[in-house]
Amino acid sequence: MELLFVALFGALIGLGARYFLPGRSTQGSVLVPAIGTAAASAVWVALTWLGWNWAGGWIWWMSLGGAAVSSVVLNLVISRRRIHADHRLLQRLANTGSAATA
Repeated sequence: MELLFVALFGALIGLGARYFLPGRSTQGSVLVPAIGTAAASAVWVALTWLGWNWAGGWIWWMSLGGAAVSSVVLNLVISRRRIHADHRLLQRLANTGSAATA
């Protein structure tokens, strides 16, 4: 049951990262919330396997902190790479179009 709550909070953290950080137009609407959900769930499961108590506060802080860090970092990286790739494609298409008309 706690894993469900961790996944929900991870999705909310990812949703916040999506709407408070730049580059929102370069990715799908559920990508960053899905990253937050997956990160929070993966950290929670790993720490549970390591024997951390689910009633303790540290497992919550680590799981939700991992979701926040991964959502922010991957949002910034993905949007930066997408903008760069779009720019390269636009340049390539512009050069191809000018070569065809010459």
